Amino acid sequence: MAHPITKFKSVLMQVLLVPGGAGELKKMLTEPTGLHIQDQKLIYKKKERDSKSYLDVERVKDGSKLVLLVDIESRERRILETLKIAKKEKTLKSLTEIKVEVDKLAKKVAALEAATSTGGVIAELDIETLTENLMRTLIALDEIYGEGELKLQRREQIRRVQKHIETLDMLRMARENSISLKNEEKNMARESKVHCGGHMQGRQGNPKKQQPLKHPDSVVVTTKWETFD
Repeated sequence: MAHPITKFKSVLMQVLLVPGGAGELKKMLTEPTGLHIQDQKLIYKKKERDSKSYLDVERVKDGSKLVLLVDIESRERRILETLKIAKKEKTLKSLTEIKVEVDKLAKKVAALEAATSTGGVIAELDIETLTENLMRTLIALDEIYGEGELKLQRREQIRRVQKHIETLDMLRMARENSISLKNEEKNMARESKVHCGGHMQGRQGNPKKQQPLKHPDSVVVTTKWETFD
């Protein structure tokens, strides 16, 4: 087996050339140089050797000199791709967490709907709290950027949140209408009671005048009593 000499940053390294392409040599150089295999550019006889090329075919022999350079463009592409993957994973994680939260809020909205449909009275605070939580979720979704499948997932969650907010708005209106109707019924009942009470009081306050008792005519004394001087 050949022992070519590789130069990197003015440092000469002798490596054992194993059968295979230049990619195998790059793997061996990863640890001593600290370079990622994709960031390595292997030069032999002033020509870059592709990772798939076979060095024995390229006539690399014992003592042959190879130069290892940092592939700046490849490194930048790799870093960008790594950042892109990391961002994608972060977005996916955020969407998953938001979906779980929306599922929880959806159950609470459904519970309020069920209570309303059975004639129950729901608290205004419950509606407001759910609406605020959904609005915060909507803001969180607005800050998320995704492409492809992630974009579709984000759009789906936005539609769900907006639908639940609209449902809460309808529940709020139904609650207000119900309260208004009950207040009107109470007012009508109160007015009716007052009216009936006034009518009865009127009847009691104006009793039928009683005719005065008729006394027999005064007795007229016609007998003249004899007067004695």
